[in-house]
Amino acid sequence: PGFARVSMTTTPTMSADGRGLTHGGFYFGLADYAAMCAVNDPNVVLGSAEARFLKPVKCGDSLTAEAKVSGEKGKKRVVDVTVTRGDEVVF
Repeated sequence: PGFARVSMTTTPTMSADGRGLTHGGFYFGLADYAAMCAVNDPNVVLGSAEARFLKPVKCGDSLTAEAKVSGEKGKKRVVDVTVTRGDEVVF
């Protein structure tokens, strides 16, 4: 508990346009899943999120989300998540 790393490779079905760019909801979902794994509680629910889409992601890109619990207030947890493509931060 407290840290998680999850990965996925984007596919053509995730494409949002004819240029092969993927819809950001897919890697937002990856970040959300990593956060849930880091909290590791059967009753975890995303209460709020701040998101920054930093780079475009194309079909076939391999993404890794790393989540770390950075704060705790009662039952609430603050989780920082970074999504990377290789060494490049995309989210």
